[in-house]
Amino acid sequence: MRIAIAYLSVVLLWATTPLAIKWSGEGPGFLFGVTGRMVIGIVCIGMVLLLTKQRLIWQRKARQTYLAVAVQIYGAMIVVYWAAQFIPSGWISVLFGLTPLLTALLARLWLGQRELNFSKLLSYLLGVGGLALMFGSALTLGRDAVLGIGAVILGACLQSFSALWIKRIDAGLPALTQVAGGLLFALPAYLLTWGIFDGEWPRHFTATSVASIVYLGVIATTAGFVLYYYLLTQLAATRVALITLISPVLALLLGHAVNDEPITPNVLAGALSIFSALLLHEYAGKRPSGGRRKARAATSASPNGRSRPALKRPSRYR
Repeated sequence: MRIAIAYLSVVLLWATTPLAIKWSGEGPGFLFGVTGRMVIGIVCIGMVLLLTKQRLIWQRKARQTYLAVAVQIYGAMIVVYWAAQFIPSGWISVLFGLTPLLTALLARLWLGQRELNFSKLLSYLLGVGGLALMFGSALTLGRDAVLGIGAVILGACLQSFSALWIKRIDAGLPALTQVAGGLLFALPAYLLTWGIFDGEWPRHFTATSVASIVYLGVIATTAGFVLYYYLLTQLAATRVALITLISPVLALLLGHAVNDEPITPNVLAGALSIFSALLLHEYAGKRPSGGRRKARAATSASPNGRSRPALKRPSRYR
């Protein structure tokens, strides 16, 4: 039950995060928005560590894990924040739907996972087909929007790489420790980037941008990252990546409802394709529990070669 609640929470957080990312940069700029989020996030994470009396671990595998987490927190996030200037927020979430396919392919090559059978590969391709249906009109967009799409795809690649690197290291660290260590590694990079390319305190803030930065720092970073890395320690990386096939639909609806982002027939057809991909991934190719397995469990061979009923357990085991 805890895993299911964490999974649902991450889905909802990832559905609302793209719009908050877009709003957080409107006024103060995207670099200030993402850097402010991480500063707030590390303060909140530090307070949680103090309250729970947890300490960071600095063994070799722990340091490697923190670096792997920082690849996602810094590398993937900063390119997404840059892209949010040029494309609708719902598009960010949908483009991140490529992550399951990228993760599955990398997992097969890097971790030796054999989950990529025909039915699962078909489900990933169906999901990508849904993305193509949603954004068939993307070819008509301007240069900045095309670069924004490329940046989000790069972010998806970095997130897949980060997730699999963490699984490969297999340090067994608590999710909160992973996020705290990753933020400690990523925050200096954010401050340095902001100092080089901006370095000035914003002159213009809006209530929406301030609220978005606070929401992203307190909720999305503290709770979202912790729950995400908790799921990575409990589930296969490809299963966690499926979150990026669920959250796009919610993100598109949210963007349409509160930010006037259009939903076209292609978007609706793509959403149906994505849900079909989820059903195919979850249920296709699974072995039935009945049939021969039940027959073998119900009988056992007797010395004369005949089958006899298996011995029943005493009533206290029933």
